Order: sequence, then structure tokens, then C-alpha cells
Amino acid sequence: MKSELELDIRYYETDQMGIVHHSNYIRFFECGRSDMMKKYGLPIEKIERDGVMLPIVSVEAHYKLPAKMGDTIRIVSEISKVPMAKLVVDTEIYNQHNELLCTGTVTLGFIDSVTRHPVRCPAALKELIEKNL
Repeated sequence: MKSELELDIRYYETDQMGIVHHSNYIRFFECGRSDMMKKYGLPIEKIERDGVMLPIVSVEAHYKLPAKMGDTIRIVSEISKVPMAKLVVDTEIYNQHNELLCTGTVTLGFIDSVTRHPVRCPAALKELIEKNL
């Protein structure tokens, strides 16, 4: 399952040189992931209302080129396999010239919102991913 989201770079995301601070890419990964889930009809908030939380287990980012003030970025998020205990979301970020700026992977776990113990992937999410692979 795959999704794209465009965002304009905002002033506060940049440093004095007009370059996006590296920490913002992690936020961009989240924007893309959240938007993808919403577009496919299962926003993360719904999963949490149903009693399962998705904590971040790990984040990996590889920076290629800097995004700059005035750029419009395209965030491409993809889930390429059905999760069991962890959800892996791969992301690529491009600028308006289709230059690859950053690649990354975010791994999320599943925990019961009351007990905080690990649980399997919610059935609704598993079915959605299976249907859209």
C-alpha cells in the first residue's frame, strides 16, 4: 500500500541558511504515514480508539540532499508487507524537481492501550494492508 503527500517547507522548519533541519524529516515521515492511513480509511486515531497504540520502535533516515525554504516536498510512504507484531513504513522524500532528498524506515509496534503489553496487528489494519498490496 502506497501514498503520496505534498507539503510546502515552512520558515520555522529551516535554519539561518534556509535549509530544513534534519530532525524535521522524522516529522515528515509521520505526516506521510498518518496521511496514508487516513486516505486508506483507517486513521491511526481509529486504531487507538479501538484499544491499540502504535509506539515507534525505531527510525532510520538517510539524507541525500537538503530541502530548502520555498521547496515543495513530496512524501512517498509505503507499507510493503503484512505486519504481525511490527509495522514497517518506508518513506522517500522528493523536492519539486523530483530530486531524492531523504529515504527512511519507521518501525512501529502494537500495544494494548490499557495494559501497555504487546499485541498482534489489529485485524482491520492487517486486512486493509492485505487488500492493498
